[in-house]
Amino acid sequence: MPATLPPATLPDLFAAFNQLTVLIVGDVMLDAYIWGRSVRLSPEAPVPVVNVSRTEQRLGGAANVALNVQALGATPLLCAVIGQDAGGDQLLERLEVNGLSAEGIVRSGARPTTVKQRVLAQGQQLLRIDSEVETDLNEEENRDLTTRFEQLLERADVVIFEDYDKGVLTETNIRYFIDLARQQGVPTVVDPKKKNFLAYQHCTLFKPNLKELREGLKLEFGDPTSDRPGFEAAVARLREVLRPDTVLVTLSEHGVFAQHEDHKTYLPAHLRTISDVSGAGDTVISIAALCVGLGLPVAATAALANLGGGLVCEQVGVVPIEKDKLLAEAQEALGF
Repeated sequence: MPATLPPATLPDLFAAFNQLTVLIVGDVMLDAYIWGRSVRLSPEAPVPVVNVSRTEQRLGGAANVALNVQALGATPLLCAVIGQDAGGDQLLERLEVNGLSAEGIVRSGARPTTVKQRVLAQGQQLLRIDSEVETDLNEEENRDLTTRFEQLLERADVVIFEDYDKGVLTETNIRYFIDLARQQGVPTVVDPKKKNFLAYQHCTLFKPNLKELREGLKLEFGDPTSDRPGFEAAVARLREVLRPDTVLVTLSEHGVFAQHEDHKTYLPAHLRTISDVSGAGDTVISIAALCVGLGLPVAATAALANLGGGLVCEQVGVVPIEKDKLLAEAQEALGF
């Protein structure tokens, strides 16, 4: 369990990450890639023919958050529902390869595993094929998921809700999970999507991006650089409806915004050579959750999450954060 007082220095903070156990509940998925070369069009239709050179499967969604939590030194516990299918078999295999526990994974014959298959040639994505459903869990699936959550919560220092609108998280189970965590004194951190946006009442930290904030509240406003009053009015509305302890809004190239009670913090993005923004949100929520679990002040939590989110954008593809590199950059940029 974390200490009562947050660590005073960055090395102490990063060492304390190793003490934490993080329960991640939500939508896991398998990111599949087919790489090849295309030099001609098909005689059957005006589409390229790709000669396959290699294939790869990677963990995505909530499972990529688990990889980030693991990379930061903490122990991740995944709680999710997958199918009784080949995609589910492959996902479990990737969990084992990466040293991640599958004890919180429920398998169902009534829904497929979410698989996003990408076809690439000459470094360009030609096609993506999604195998998934977005319907809510049935009664049996939800009962099994709830049982796993209750069992794993007893070991958790913080809970991450990783919602991709695939149906694992529902308005009903979200509210039950948050209430149960609050009863046990476990903080809850939320990475939301549109469907359940207003279900996460009384969470500890709520982390939308600008697009999610607009869609979730059904409000139109500009970014803080062009429309600060409109943006802050939206955040005020969010706080009124959800009553979270803290709101952390990622602003893409404009950095992040954080608010706790009446204290507001704007942090600019760090100058980066951006290669790929994929997975940056997963890194941000992972860092924020560990900081919340250790009781770090909101401004410091936002600063470290902002730094980590930018750092992974320098890498191509969805990759977990490098702990040592994050620490080195944090010592140089933040210095606490």
